[in-house]
This record gives sequence, structure tokens and C-alpha cells, in this order.
Amino acid sequence: MSKLTNVSKEEKKMLRSVYLRSFTLFASVTPAKMGASGFCYSMLPFINHFYKDDPEGKKKALVRHMSYFNTTVPFSSFVMGLCGAMEKENCEKKDFNSESINSIKTSLMGPLAGIGDSIFWGVWRVICAGIAISMAQAGNVLAPLVFFLLFNIPTNIIRYYGGFLGYTLGSSYIEKLYSSGLINILTKAANILGLIMVGGMTSSMVTFNSIVKMTVQGKEVFSLQNMLDQIFIGIVPLGLTLLCFYLLTKKKVSINVLIIGVIILGIALSVLGIA
Repeated sequence: MSKLTNVSKEEKKMLRSVYLRSFTLFASVTPAKMGASGFCYSMLPFINHFYKDDPEGKKKALVRHMSYFNTTVPFSSFVMGLCGAMEKENCEKKDFNSESINSIKTSLMGPLAGIGDSIFWGVWRVICAGIAISMAQAGNVLAPLVFFLLFNIPTNIIRYYGGFLGYTLGSSYIEKLYSSGLINILTKAANILGLIMVGGMTSSMVTFNSIVKMTVQGKEVFSLQNMLDQIFIGIVPLGLTLLCFYLLTKKKVSINVLIIGVIILGIALSVLGIA
């Protein structure tokens, strides 16, 4: 606990400001960026302080933190604190690999979301709801308030001190990683983990199930979905994802155009009785 508070008054002020701003994490959500705008807004105390004499560095930091971000809210401040410590290193060292900041952030999103969703939404919320429901069934009018306090007090304590933990860990260990040369290895590993998480999200969120079948005398003789699965399971979702990636990166097609196009494609396939 002493390490969590072993920061300067100015840094404590920044961390408290980040904590308060983190409540806006998902205030503005888009399919392409999720909580990016809220994350960037939360990072502003760090960015404004560390790059106050470097307008170009500030601009790059703002762009950097407008990348996709999505994780369990109580753990988000830990990532913000860690990124804040890395931004500090970046502004002090001209040869610091700024790409490692987003790499670390991306690699932490998935694991923290998996842990956080299981703990807070899968377990703790159910426990709090069970206690409140029992009180409500007994006629206690304070049941909603009890649920609100039971759920939010622990999550906000974790969110508050998570920012301090991420910042102090970053300050303590990033310097060691940087001086030993391990930061490049860590960045590469984080990039690989981030790609794995994106791939996992793609396989679970992008689906295609064809309903095209052919029957003869009541017996199914052809199924388009079975044929596609025999070639490669998930070949259509993978192909669609790669096509969107190609159009987005190589042809510079707007993400909004791609979203609308996928929606129209889905409706057309449904109307035509293909999927």
C-alpha cells in the first residue's frame, strides 16, 4: 500500500482526475472504437502534464489513445495508470518505443476483461442481487440502495487504487525493462497477444450460418453450410473479416461505410434465404 501512495502530490492529483474521468469511459461508444474516446479523455491529465511543452508529442499521444479500447470498467484505471507511466517515460526519453504503449494496452484488454467480467458481472453482481432481492421480498425498502452500495463500493475502491497500482508499477518496472533492453521483447510479445485476442473476438463475434439445403424425397442431399465447414470451418466469417481489413487499410474505405455495407449484406442474405 505504501508503494501505491509513494507518488508526488502532483501525480496524486493527476491520478484522482483520471479516476473521476474514467466514469466517462463508455459514455460515447462506437462499434469501431468502443471506449476509445472515454479512454483518451481520461488520459488527458497525463497528456497535458507530460507534453505541456511538446505540442507534437501531445498530438501523437491523443491519436495514440483514440485506438480501440474495451475492458471491464473497474480494471480500466489500472491500464490508464500503466499507460500514464509509459507516457512519462516516452516524454523523457527520445528513443523510447512509443508503439509499446498501445501494444501493452491492447494485450491487457482481453485478459482483464475475462477476469473482470467473471468476478464483477458473473459473481459479485449476482451475490449483491441475491442479498437485495431477499431484503425486498421481506418488504425492506432499502433493498435497491443496499444493492447499489454493495456492488459499487468495492468496484470503485478497485478502480481508484487500480490507477495508482498501474502507475507505480509502470514507474518501477518500465525503467528496468528499458535499461535491460527487454522492452522490445515485451512489445513484440504484447503485439502477438493482442493479435490473438483480436482473432478470438473475430471467431466468436463474426458468424455465418447458411440455411441453403437441397432435399430429394424428404432426404437432405446437400447442405451449403456443411460443405463450407468441410472446406474450412468459419471460412465465410474469416473471408469477410479479411475483406473488411483489406478495404480499411489498403483502400482507405471509411469504417462507417463498412459497417453499413455489412448490415446491408446481412439483410440481403436473410431476404434471399441464404443465411
